[in-house]
Amino acid sequence: MKILVTGGSGYIGSVTTEMLCDAGNQVTVFDNLERGHIEAVDPRAQLIRGDLRNPGDIDAAMQAVRPDAVFHFAAYALVGESMADPMMYFQNNVGGGINLVDAMLKVGVKRIIFSSTCATYGQPDHLPMTEDLPQHPTNPYGESKLMLETVMRWQQERSGLEPTFLRYFNACGATEKHGEDHDPETHIIPNVLRVALGQADAVPVFGDDYATPDGTCVRDYIHIVDLARAHILALDKHALGPFNLGTGTGFSVMQIVQACRDVTGHPIPVKMSPRRPGDPAALVAGADKAAQVLGWMPARSDVHTVVRDAWAWHQRHPHGYATP
Repeated sequence: MKILVTGGSGYIGSVTTEMLCDAGNQVTVFDNLERGHIEAVDPRAQLIRGDLRNPGDIDAAMQAVRPDAVFHFAAYALVGESMADPMMYFQNNVGGGINLVDAMLKVGVKRIIFSSTCATYGQPDHLPMTEDLPQHPTNPYGESKLMLETVMRWQQERSGLEPTFLRYFNACGATEKHGEDHDPETHIIPNVLRVALGQADAVPVFGDDYATPDGTCVRDYIHIVDLARAHILALDKHALGPFNLGTGTGFSVMQIVQACRDVTGHPIPVKMSPRRPGDPAALVAGADKAAQVLGWMPARSDVHTVVRDAWAWHQRHPHGYATP
């Protein structure tokens, strides 16, 4: 198949592009490289540099490629940054997404796999979180993803768009080729591993007074390979609508720190810091729908496997993709 991947130089987009190429698909990456890395773009994929906020860029790319399906990863994804500058998130995540959908419909492309987020739910009414929960985002990042889901649902009804919304929990881990390299880095595992690499004295823990067993935030950690596989299954099964992607098991920040200590053999000191605005206490997936409809089950998301894969990549790339 011909696949257009927006954001293919980013963390999840690069791994999904790798797996799509492995499966023999003809892949084009559309990316402005603002927050990704050109080194992360699979060399088997064509790269078109452009910005979704510029309708002319994505219109031209869509006309040139005329893909069978689109995988949409390109978005800003920092909760704290979204709280500080909501308009930037709406302009990029919502405005850019609208331009993408418009460009698709102009050339008759209907199928889109959308990288959404569990942040659309906000503080959940119950755990594990199922797809029928009310959606009340607590930050502009989650709101921006929900707004684009809403746009796509209306276009599904009015224009025949065929969207799948994959609501991630916490992406983590690495492949041999691709790992996490964000600036700034806000994800817990690479920040913990920076201490083990000698690049930081201690890992900041944002809040120890949540209503969780040890007072630190609880999250559902899902291996990047398992996430990418779910995208391909969603395309193969032609499954529309929302799917939660997680393991159904939550780990606290301190449990993740301990897993990193176990894998690296480093003591990894912690430094308690104030809560980050907009962070819910606990987010754990109910992923039965993905299992039943997509036939998807996490295969690499045991927390020690996740940390081992991430640690192996960061040891090979201690300075990320800039490592010589």
